[in-house]
Amino acid sequence: MKIGNLFLCLVSAGIAAGMFLSAAPAAREAAVPRSVAARPPLTGNESNVVTLFENTAPSVAYIYIERQQRISFFEVGTAKGAGSGFVWDTAGHVVTNYHVVENASSVQVQLDSGKPIAARVVGIAPEYDLAVVQLKEVPKDLRPIPLGSSHDLKIGQSVYAIGNPFGLSRTLTTGIVSALDRSLPTSDFAEIEGVIQTDAAINPGNSGGPLLDSAGRLIGVNSAIRSESGNSAGVGFAIPADMVNRVVPRLIATGRAPRPGIGIVPANPLLVARAGISGVVVQDVNRGSPADQEGLKALDKRTGEVGDVIVGVNGRRIDTLATFVAELDRVGIGNVAELTVSRDGKERKLRIKVADMPR
Repeated sequence: MKIGNLFLCLVSAGIAAGMFLSAAPAAREAAVPRSVAARPPLTGNESNVVTLFENTAPSVAYIYIERQQRISFFEVGTAKGAGSGFVWDTAGHVVTNYHVVENASSVQVQLDSGKPIAARVVGIAPEYDLAVVQLKEVPKDLRPIPLGSSHDLKIGQSVYAIGNPFGLSRTLTTGIVSALDRSLPTSDFAEIEGVIQTDAAINPGNSGGPLLDSAGRLIGVNSAIRSESGNSAGVGFAIPADMVNRVVPRLIATGRAPRPGIGIVPANPLLVARAGISGVVVQDVNRGSPADQEGLKALDKRTGEVGDVIVGVNGRRIDTLATFVAELDRVGIGNVAELTVSRDGKERKLRIKVADMPR
């Protein structure tokens, strides 16, 4: 190598080394964590929501269930499920949906961050999709959820749902009351009236959890979503708190909810619809019931001739069994309803007392 070329190489190497040495302090500076910018206090709304969650979350339960499930003709297996609930009182009663604990062979309830506690189902109301379980060991620090009302809700007011979607415990979602007075189908062709619709995200696992107002009070029990995928699509439904407060004490006291009725066995609504009949066809009349005392006529099983068809309650048109059940529930047990009844194409009105009709 020539002396001139060697000189140029040494100069180039020196420049490169100088560049490296000069870059080293900057690299070391970049590796140091940045200082955290101070933030102002939470906004009033943020602070309120944080407080609401911290006060209410200990009252929300994670419910695990096991149920026996037939795998084959000769084999029965165990299926597992989960849902949400909330503490009702200091005696260890926890409210959830009926469909969460339906046919459960065992129930475990986890509160806050504690260990699961064995529980037993003490009352069910399939027609309201409500159930009550009681803890077998009652913690001393149980915190019943504050109870609100649902009759004075306004569309647009803020609501908050706490539950365990997809097994993710103590999840808070927010939204508004999207609509009121919706109907929610349940069992035996019945419908829950006055249901709250909300856009607060409700997903599988949220069932049975509380829907709260901005004061942290219970205004509903999250029960269902309307979605083709089965996941939240912004249309969730909650059983109204006023109904919950009427049904739950009866479940605790007697294990069942009162069932408003008049003592008839209605014909299958699907068959009635296929026959082109609008209303409730009386298939049977229970002896000694209010319907029997008022002379309602049942379907003639020998000839198939239709007897009485109930087409109205208190001036409201009755097209289906679901609307009939809902109207009797609206009238209430012990009160008198005015029925519009059709027989042989002629309508008549009669007054009949609504009674509690056990299954």
